[in-house]
Amino acid sequence: MDLATQTSSLDLADNARAEVADLLDLQLSPLGLAAMDALAPQSGQTIVDIGCGAGQTVQQLASRVGSLGQVIGVDIAPGVLEVARSRTAGLSQVQLIQADAAALALPDEMADGIYSRFGVMALDDPVAAFANFRRITRAGGRLTFVCWRSLEENELDLVPLQAAGLDIPIDKTPFKFERRDYLLEVLRSAGYANIEIEAFNARVSSGNLDAMMTVLTKVGPLGKLLRETPALLSSVEPRVRAALIDYAGDRDISLKAATWIVSAAA
Repeated sequence: MDLATQTSSLDLADNARAEVADLLDLQLSPLGLAAMDALAPQSGQTIVDIGCGAGQTVQQLASRVGSLGQVIGVDIAPGVLEVARSRTAGLSQVQLIQADAAALALPDEMADGIYSRFGVMALDDPVAAFANFRRITRAGGRLTFVCWRSLEENELDLVPLQAAGLDIPIDKTPFKFERRDYLLEVLRSAGYANIEIEAFNARVSSGNLDAMMTVLTKVGPLGKLLRETPALLSSVEPRVRAALIDYAGDRDISLKAATWIVSAAA
């Protein structure tokens, strides 16, 4: 993929994430909170949120560190950061930075913890990036994040992709940390110790059928395909909608999400 195409793809993804921010946050919040509970940020601490997106996790972290703490949210995408700025405008302990998290130029040992809700999955050189996060973290501080396990374990992405029936290569970037042994290798190579990797499953939802269709056709692996080939939507949409009805509860559509909760000592 040439630079212009890559930039266009990133812009489309940013616009989509900003457009469905509220619905996407509803879906992902239980997964992010599980990782946040593992990090257990305390009042007065400084936490860096990698890939903070539209800022829900920044708000959640800010409520935990309180007015005496600090939360630094980092994301490379300007659209979602604008949403984050709007959401956090009244929080004096929040700072937002538009930057490539892998090359984040914060001072050494300035953070008590590094947190991420799926923001670490797109790192081109994860060992170098995690080593940089470790540099930023004080001795005794922790890195904690949630990432996807395999596509095959995740109904959330597998069901709509199978229903769509597209014979097109799927972007596996979101699942780059699907293997536990690879995660261990990356974090050990970056200098982390006391590494804990626990499977965490949850049924997640953005709401009713229309809400789930909005999210699944704009973000995630299927959403990426449809953003880049919008002519497919008219044929794909009814097939995915029909498949999702089988997963309806009393009111909402929920699908299984399969993740790792990862924690390590700097």
